[in-house]
Amino acid sequence: MNRLIYESSVSYKGYLIIPFVYGKVDDYEIYSYKLLAEVGHKSRFHASENPATMYGNTIISILDIAKEHIDLSIDFVSQGDFFKSRYIYRHNLIIVYQKNGRCYYDHYAPESLTNIAAPKLFSSSYECLNWVQKGLDGRNKS
Repeated sequence: MNRLIYESSVSYKGYLIIPFVYGKVDDYEIYSYKLLAEVGHKSRFHASENPATMYGNTIISILDIAKEHIDLSIDFVSQGDFFKSRYIYRHNLIIVYQKNGRCYYDHYAPESLTNIAAPKLFSSSYECLNWVQKGLDGRNKS
């Protein structure tokens, strides 16, 4: 699988739709998608790949396919936009959220929807993002 195109991801009804290039046919890219759910593993679609089993020839078309599938198959009611504070750094997805006055984050590498965040709490989004950025910069030094 090619890298997940986090910069083209869309938050929709409690899900984050993340497109990626599934393959190529005659130099044309075929797109698929993966989902993250704000309720995590409580959703049957969390970290799933293309539950609609349909593909698109553009990022827009695959996002539309994913939205239609969510509309038809939604399994929870979103409490807001959990994914509004998401950032991409060095092709990594960082989702920052606040709960009970504390700041947490989820961290996904470019090729996988496995959360690799360290178990650490922060007092602000800035502190969290700064810490993650330093870690990624240190890991990528030659």
